[in-house]
Amino acid sequence: MTDAAITVEDVRKTYGGGGGTNRPALDGLDLTVARGTVHAVLGPNGAGKTTLVRILATLLRPDAGRVEVAGCDVVREAYAVRLRIGLLGQHAALDEELGGRQNLELFGRLYHLGARRARARAGELLERFELADTGHKAVKQYSGGMRRRLDLAASLITEPEVLFLDEPTTGLDPRGRAEVWESVRSLVGGGTTVLLTTQYLEEADQLADRISLVDAGRVVADGTADELKAATGGDRIDIVLRDAGQLGAAVALLPVPKDTVSVDTDRRLLSAPVTDRMAALAGVVRALEEAGVEAEDISLRRPTLDEVFLRLTGHDDRVKEAA
Repeated sequence: MTDAAITVEDVRKTYGGGGGTNRPALDGLDLTVARGTVHAVLGPNGAGKTTLVRILATLLRPDAGRVEVAGCDVVREAYAVRLRIGLLGQHAALDEELGGRQNLELFGRLYHLGARRARARAGELLERFELADTGHKAVKQYSGGMRRRLDLAASLITEPEVLFLDEPTTGLDPRGRAEVWESVRSLVGGGTTVLLTTQYLEEADQLADRISLVDAGRVVADGTADELKAATGGDRIDIVLRDAGQLGAAVALLPVPKDTVSVDTDRRLLSAPVTDRMAALAGVVRALEEAGVEAEDISLRRPTLDEVFLRLTGHDDRVKEAA
């Protein structure tokens, strides 16, 4: 596909010595990422996300299948792939004692840009990521968000067509995460393709044009956030009660199978799937009033990505980084 920045077809990878006892890390995985988009890959522990990124970045060879990045085969044309990609890992690759500008110039020299071009590129990136005023400061004086933005800038030193972001905001506070999100949106607006792996479902919801859920080395669902949410049963009704002691009585009043209702005692909250949203809302309000069950709040909403993830993978450990 000419409009695909990444194409993965029936890719397989198994670690270990063989003998039929090792579970494959990737088991026939298929993935297509459109150019100029953010594509998020989510999955539980051991799903194969990091293995996938390593293969895409030419750090690992697949056992079988076809993988192309920016039109180049990752096995036959590994060097060409490396010229076209950037990689931001989970841990910063910066020298804490050097300033922001010095770090970027160092990365430029490592990529053989030459001293003059490395200086110019460092200046461009400092401006782009709003770090020009702090470029002279040692990185150890940067906030977490500033540090991550500088790390992101370093991954773009060669102006890559495709950028891999592996857990880009792990450990950041909400402000730092928002800063990184804004930087990623800016990159995509400029035409860069981003493959994002993340443990934050909210992050995928905020940034991704498309999301792939990976489990046991295969893609089990793929679509936009709205498409995935719609595929898990449509709307939900949330009810917050005044008295947690009435939760059991309220569950009994809901016109849905009881095993579909989630209960959070600490928050005095019930959540249940509904089909006809307005009829369900009116019916629940009426039933609670007639039974004398006091509600503090009742609302209709779409499912969250957390609920999509739990429904489609069956895991209750939320998304964590795959090995």
